[in-house]
Amino acid sequence: MSSSQALAQLAELLPAQACLHQGAVAVGWSGGADSTALLLALRQAGVDVVAWHVDHGWRRESAAEARQLEALAQAWNIPFYCRGVWLSKGNREHAARQARYACFARWAAEQHIRHLYLAHHAADQAETVCMRLLQGAGVSGCRGMATARRHGSLLIHRPWLAVDPEYLRQLLRQARISWLEDPTNFDCSLWRNAIRRRLFPAMQAAGCDAQRLFLRWQRQAVRITEQLESAARRVQPEVVRGEVRVDWQAWAALSPAVRACVLQQMMAMLFDQGVRAGRRHIMLVETWTAQGACGGVDLSRCRLERKKSYLHLRRTRAMLR
Repeated sequence: MSSSQALAQLAELLPAQACLHQGAVAVGWSGGADSTALLLALRQAGVDVVAWHVDHGWRRESAAEARQLEALAQAWNIPFYCRGVWLSKGNREHAARQARYACFARWAAEQHIRHLYLAHHAADQAETVCMRLLQGAGVSGCRGMATARRHGSLLIHRPWLAVDPEYLRQLLRQARISWLEDPTNFDCSLWRNAIRRRLFPAMQAAGCDAQRLFLRWQRQAVRITEQLESAARRVQPEVVRGEVRVDWQAWAALSPAVRACVLQQMMAMLFDQGVRAGRRHIMLVETWTAQGACGGVDLSRCRLERKKSYLHLRRTRAMLR
């Protein structure tokens, strides 16, 4: 297969709507195989792309690698934007993600870009579902990464969640395109790496295809969550004077799983889409409901109260200061 044929096959992996955007779109480009393949696939498809690279400064070589990527982008005639970030102590993965998305938001505003493409693939999706299960997530949390979701002004696209990463690497080799290998991907002190390097190979050795297993559970979680959300839509919370309320009789008639969906919807209406009730609070509300919902129950930063024929969710005073 020729280089041009391999790049054409990469472009064929993209959904048709990827070629319909007005104006430039951005690609989160780490320099690894997956994001390199996505960047080149979009360019091959005729999309006006820019490359966004965030240097987390984890390794001494990262600044030199950023310059190497800049030279590659220049050779490919792709605009390149890079920013170094300083990470606070604590959960390094979480801090890196927060810093990365802050850079993305700034670039989006400066460059008037509305669409960001990320190269997460099928193996990443399986690892995400596994990690969330190990963290105690319920069905909703095990839906994994969405193919499209909004983050502030950006619409984030993940077009390759069903694509095997080895196929991407195979096409890059055939196109004679090299990529960077990040040594931190082998650091098993990071949970995702431990899942990828230790847990999944151990499951494979025991005769279990971990990727197929967790992707199957992800699809089931999506289907079950859609059914729960459909049932939850029969109850319509409303915002009244800064509080979110729902009819008590309608609430009491729901199943516990559907009530949890309604509670999450109420939390999102009171705060924003990123705020969700944890398992402990869901169980607390369920116990309180079963006991007749007398008075109220304190949750994180808010309080759920029964007032006559309605349940009201309101922010606590600490949040109103």
